[in-house]
Order: sequence, then C-alpha cells, then structure tokens
Amino acid sequence: MPSIEDWVNSPLKIVQNLYDQHGTEYTNKVKEYFSKKLEERNALSCIPSLNQVALHELPPNSLVKFRCMIQDMFDPEFYLGLYEVKNKQTGKGVMKVGQYKDIAECQADEEVQVSSERNVTMDRQQFYCVPIPGEADWVKKEFSKSDQAIEMPSTSSEPVRSKRCFDEEPSSPCSMVSSTCSTLSQEMSPRMEDTEMVSSPSPMFGESKKSKPGESNAAPSSQQLPDLNFPLPGEKGPACLVKLYDDSDTFKVNDTVEFVGVLSVDPSMAKFPSESVQLDFVIDPLEDMMDMAEHNAHSPPSSLVPRLHAVMSYKLEHVNPYLPRELSKTPSQSCKFIGIESILSQSKVVRKEVISLLEQALFGDNLAAEYLLCHLISSVYARRDVVAVGKFSLNIIGCPKPDEPLQEYAPRLYHLIGNFVTKHHFLPMSLDFMKAKLFSPRKDYSANRLVSGILQLASRTHLVIDETRLQQGQLDATGVKNVTALGNLISWQKVDYDFNYHTQEFTTNVPVLILSEGKSLLPSDCRVHLTPCLPLDNMSYLAAVESYLTPSLLTKIRSYIGLLSLIEYSMSDGMQKSLEEDFVEARKDNAQNMSVEDFHGLLVLARLLSLSYGQTNLSKDMWEKAKQMDRERKARIPK
Repeated sequence: MPSIEDWVNSPLKIVQNLYDQHGTEYTNKVKEYFSKKLEERNALSCIPSLNQVALHELPPNSLVKFRCMIQDMFDPEFYLGLYEVKNKQTGKGVMKVGQYKDIAECQADEEVQVSSERNVTMDRQQFYCVPIPGEADWVKKEFSKSDQAIEMPSTSSEPVRSKRCFDEEPSSPCSMVSSTCSTLSQEMSPRMEDTEMVSSPSPMFGESKKSKPGESNAAPSSQQLPDLNFPLPGEKGPACLVKLYDDSDTFKVNDTVEFVGVLSVDPSMAKFPSESVQLDFVIDPLEDMMDMAEHNAHSPPSSLVPRLHAVMSYKLEHVNPYLPRELSKTPSQSCKFIGIESILSQSKVVRKEVISLLEQALFGDNLAAEYLLCHLISSVYARRDVVAVGKFSLNIIGCPKPDEPLQEYAPRLYHLIGNFVTKHHFLPMSLDFMKAKLFSPRKDYSANRLVSGILQLASRTHLVIDETRLQQGQLDATGVKNVTALGNLISWQKVDYDFNYHTQEFTTNVPVLILSEGKSLLPSDCRVHLTPCLPLDNMSYLAAVESYLTPSLLTKIRSYIGLLSLIEYSMSDGMQKSLEEDFVEARKDNAQNMSVEDFHGLLVLARLLSLSYGQTNLSKDMWEKAKQMDRERKARIPK
C-alpha cells in the first residue's frame, strides 16, 4: 500500500498504475482512489497548499491544494488522454496516460507516436482561479496553522521524463509534444467542434533548445508581467489555471472552491507565447486568427500562473476555519457536528460580549450595536423572483467626517469588523476613487477573458463603504456607472457584467454596510441614526475594544458569527398566523402604519434577532423585540 509520501509526491505514478491495472476504466478508479485517501483523518491537511507555500518550494507533479475563487472560465481544451510511447531500440510501444499532465512524458530513448491510431483525444475544462478576494488575514493564518503538510524534497531531478527531450531535434516526435500533452492540443472554440485536429505549436510551446539551464524558469521582466486579474487591488497570492476533468458543470464564476490536484510548472511553459520560438511544421489555420493577447492571457508563464490538474474538488460553503467544512441542511442535523451544538448553547453569552464591543465602538449606542450585529450575521438564503430574501444592508448615519478629530473612525471600525468576519473589503467612496476604479467586470474580447472588477466578490464578502469621504463635485461617466452598480448590488444582490453589446446579471450575496455623515445617496434596507453617548473626541474607545479582544474571545466570536449566517431558520404555522393577525391589526386604522415593505423588513429583523440568540425558530418575544427596535429606530429620524 503506497504511503502518503507516495500518493502525494508521485500521483502520476498512481494514475499510470491504475491504468495499467484497469485499462480504459481507470478514470473512475482514479477518482475512487484519491477520494478514499482524502477521506482519511487529517489527510487533506497533509497536502501542501498553494495558499501558504511558495511555488518554488513545491515539487513539480506533486499533489497540492488551492483554496480559491473561480474568476473566469476559459474554453475547453483538447489534449491526448492516452498516447503511445515507443522504445527506439526495441520498437516496443506502451500506452501512457495524458490526464493530469501538460507535457507528454518520454525517456531519452523513447519517442511519442503522435500519429498512432491508439492515441485517444479528450477534452478538459479550464478555470482561471484567484485567491479568495478579501479573505481575512486571520483566516489565512488559521488555515496555515492547521496545515500539517510534510516537507517533501523536490522530485524535479528524478529521471521520470526527459523534459520534452530537449536534446532531440525540433522535428523529433518527442520535442513536438508540448504543453497540452501533444501538439494536437488546442483550445476548443465553437468553430472547432467538428474540425479535425492538426499539429500546431501551443502558445506555451517553443522554448528554444539552445536556452541555457535555469533560464527557462526565470520570471519575465517587469514590462512583461501580466495582470493577474485579481478583483481587489493589493491582493497577494498566486493565480492558478485549474484544469478539470469531470463535474465541471457544477461550478460557475465566483464560486469558492478548494481544488486538490497535480501541480504542473514545466519549464517549457515558463515564457509568454509571444516570446516562444515558432517551429517549422503544420500550423492550424485558426492559429493566425487568434490574437496574441488571447494567447498571453490564457497561457501565462507557469512560474507566475501554475497549472493545477484537479483530481478532487470541494465547493466551499464557507471559509471559516473554526467550523466544519460542510454544514447540514437542518439545525437538528447540524448539531451532530463537533462544536456546533456548543456554539449554539453559548450564543446568549457570546452575543452579550459582541454587543458590548460594538456598543463601545459606536460611542455607547446600544441600538446601533444591535442593528450592526444583525447585519453581520445576515445572508441571502433564498430568491423570490428578483427579490434576494435575507439581505440586510445597513446605513449608519452620523459617523464622524475625516476632517473631524476622529479622522480614521471608519477604517478603524472596519478593522474591528474584519476581526470577526471571514471575507471583507473597505471601499472609500471618494470622487477620485469612484472615477478611477472598475466596479463591474467586463469582457475583453481581444484577450477573450473576463476582466475583473471590485464587485466580483465571493459569497458572504462584507463590503464596508465609507461615504464620509465623499465631497462635493461631479462624477464622470465611469463614476455614475460605479454608483449604479453599487445601488444594484445593494437593492437586488446582483452585478451586471459588461459584455460590450449586452450585460449579463450575476447574482451575489454581499452584505453592505454604509458609513455616512448624513443619509447615504445609496439605497439600503435599514437606516440607523447614530446617537452617541460618549464624546466624539478621540479613538480611545476603539483602542480599548481592540485591547479587549483576546484570542479565546475572538475564537468564540468568529465561530458564533460564522455559524449564525449559515444555519437554517424556520417559523411555525401558529407563529405565521399570529404575524398575519398582527399585520392586519396594524393596518386597521391607517394602512400607512404598516406597509408591505415595513412588514417584510420586520420579518428579516426578527429572523436575525432570533438567530443572534441562537434560536432557529421565531418566538413571540423576538417578534416584539424586533418591533420595539424598529420603533426606536424610526423615532430617531429627524422630522
């Protein structure tokens, strides 16, 4: 039985052995094998992570994992799933597996039979993936601490392959086999579905055979560094081109996924296609029609954008390291997981701590603290036509302006919130920022890729908008589009992606908090006027809150907020009837006393209040508390 070092360090050997044993049925056997291995206790934590380990420290062709967001989906790619290799001396041919590889492997005394009738051409889906935008530093640190990946020596010196037989002449079959396991590999387009594949150089092909050792792995110059297409500015971490062999229909753009697969960083893919040497053999007629920008975008150097051939994939419901990877669909089943029942039982105690901290950060305003907590645990849990049910965007009015003594209040409050939630981003809503940045993603047809924007965010990313920085002035066309995009995100939880001649709606789940001096120019589900009980003269209150956050308390709060935004909530038939009677009674004298929108807002507030107390069913007490909070909030609105 292979040890963990074997199946993690040399997964391609395992795949080849399974093919040798089971023939064409090997595909299912591969998935069964790795699925069984990864189900073993702590097996996943023993696999190195691209999120934590530098790329140059990872052995090529070893098993790695990558926690990411799907930023774009490229066209499927043809490759040689099975190919024949013949020994030059004996003439004996054997079949090799081309899955989970970018390069068709052969020894120095072997050659790939490109024209063999035994070769099998397959296709695979390509995802361009980036680190999860706005993922909190504490999340990364916790995952890093739990990573038990063993130190594995590099296997790059093992004589497994001859690096595309660099010593051969360019016309030799082995040197003609390039980054997609053969020169037959091409990106599939609708026009190529019924087109016979012919030999042509891959964009990542063409490394000069005269290149000196070590030069192929060198990073391109600064002028050649590509835009890694991160949605948020300042993001760090590797982008990755993930190649998926099954279940590709289960994923979509903006999904958060953890892929486990074979790392491919072959030297032949170390340059941009525009730098590659064109070889003298038949070129696909479609090759000339493809813009070099598309080649560069889809085939960047592997030293910057490694390839990951997925053997397993896990769609992430959340990225909270304190919670189980998968939560069940009902509260009763959720409680069987270790820690879930404990979190719910301590909800009232933890809630009291959180309210105390938020109240201090909001200058002693208990009502604003209650609303802010409800906002932090809010999440879209259903969609009814165009309505995103469960969203609870909040506008806190009366925040100090940047030119007042408390200049950095909004960033400090955002920093406090960032200690509690797993994904977050701060958006300073100044005129210059609104004019300069791209909020909605757009399609770049010359490069055939989706150019990301600030609003291309993963589900449950908390967006904090600092409107206190907005000054008088006029927005340009870009600024107007950005404001409109923010408004649509808040109102409908959707973002319109720009495809030049049309727009495409992408649904999202992004809680939005707006900090403003007066009423925000953006819409919101709830507006709370801040009523300070403490003087607005310094930031000592926030400093005191931050000093109070011990590691043990932070763990409780993060588990509490993370769980409450995920668990199910229900309402009994008797409670529904009671609410209907309450609604009718409130409208008896005057229909304007309780509009349909007001009633819906109360239902959302009551749901969040119940969850904040660890209750998954609405009670009469929580309903009355929600109505009382709503009356107090409305009483603060200036006449």
